[in-house]
Order: sequence, then C-alpha cells, then structure tokens
Amino acid sequence: MEKANFFKVSELKAKKVLDDSTIRAVANKNTMVTFFEFGPNTAIMPKHKHPHEQTTVMVAGSMKMIAGGESKILKVGEGVVIPSNVEHEVIPLEPNTKVMDFFYPVREDYL
Repeated sequence: MEKANFFKVSELKAKKVLDDSTIRAVANKNTMVTFFEFGPNTAIMPKHKHPHEQTTVMVAGSMKMIAGGESKILKVGEGVVIPSNVEHEVIPLEPNTKVMDFFYPVREDYL
C-alpha cells in the first residue's frame, strides 16, 4: 500500500521562473499541483503551450488570461481549464497574484 504525502506549501522547494516569480510543485504518479506566485516585476507570462492539460484557479489577486484566442479577467475563486496544446498567456493585474495550477500528466520540468 502506498503512503499519503502530506505537505506544507511554504515548505515546498521554490523554483524561480520568469523575472522574479516562483513556482512550488507537488506531484504523484499521474497528477500535479503547482503554486505560482507572480513577482512584482513580472508583467506577463508570455504566450506558450504544452502537451499537458491545465486547470488554473485564482487564490489571490487577479489576472488577465488569454487562452485559445479568448480573454477573461480572473478573480479569486475563478479559474480556467486549458486543453492540451492550446496557446495561452497571463498578465497579472495586482501585486501578490497567486494561482494554483493542476496538470495532467505531470510536468517534469516543474519538479
């Protein structure tokens, strides 16, 4: 029988991304959740796409999400489901904007 993996977000290893943003990740065999914090100097997460399915949920602040040619302002408690290989970009609109991203399959580049 496998064991549960309890964790504290604050104790997960922070990986620097973009200019001054951080990502913390925790994963199992098939699923992953990341905790993304936009830094004060990060004006945009440029257009990109990946083979992973992604679900994003706002936890603090707000941001403009442009995905698949559609644009929406997301606030705390709102989110988006992005299918595999759909191009998307993000513009944080407030200081301390934070999101939780769920990926399938696991993004090895974030571990």
